[in-house]
Amino acid sequence: MKNVPHTVTDAAVATIRERIEGGLYPVGSLLPAQRQLSEELAISRASLREALSTLEALGMLTIRAGKGVYVTSAEASSPHPWRFADQSSPPDTYQMRYALEGFAARMAALAIGDSDIVWLEQNLDTLHEALACDELDEAAQLDFDFHMRIVNIAGNAAIESILRSSADIMKESQRMPFYRRELVLSTHREHGLIVAALKARDCAAAGEAIERHIANAAQRAGVYFPTPPLAGSRSLHP
Repeated sequence: MKNVPHTVTDAAVATIRERIEGGLYPVGSLLPAQRQLSEELAISRASLREALSTLEALGMLTIRAGKGVYVTSAEASSPHPWRFADQSSPPDTYQMRYALEGFAARMAALAIGDSDIVWLEQNLDTLHEALACDELDEAAQLDFDFHMRIVNIAGNAAIESILRSSADIMKESQRMPFYRRELVLSTHREHGLIVAALKARDCAAAGEAIERHIANAAQRAGVYFPTPPLAGSRSLHP
């Protein structure tokens, strides 16, 4: 089962990637003009450019200014080396987080207090500042603290112990998406949706928001893994 695209950009990435892998766009070929491709995929030029940048980060395309977009590989690769290959692969790491943190967020929505919400909102503001200033180490730590605060609120000591014992691996999985500079603020936006769901004490929305965030972060890091379809019926805006 393939990952279900969550945005028009994700859908465009999936479609173009399938065409490359299927040989419709062979290695060495020039993609159709962006105007033609955006019309064909029914997306904006901006969304198409974001999709092409994602595929370039995955090593499948090369964007040459003024010359077009060329297919360079029929296989995606992670743009940055994974330092913990002897312990856990990137897909395994993101899947573990998806499973454990989705449950924890649902539980946290039942137990969260006003002081927790204040802390999460302050973390959100500080994260935005760190990302805007390109302070990636600080941002990764803030990201880790944000997720672990939610796990702590959930009150499941076993889940918290598992994630804290894998702190370095978890932080690396949070830092990797930041290398996509044009999407660096996506984590802040997605954290905002998580906070909004927790603030509403909406268990289902909180779980879905954090699962969507982890799946999206994985994709920004060049990692794709199958996930169950999300309900998609909710639209939370902080």
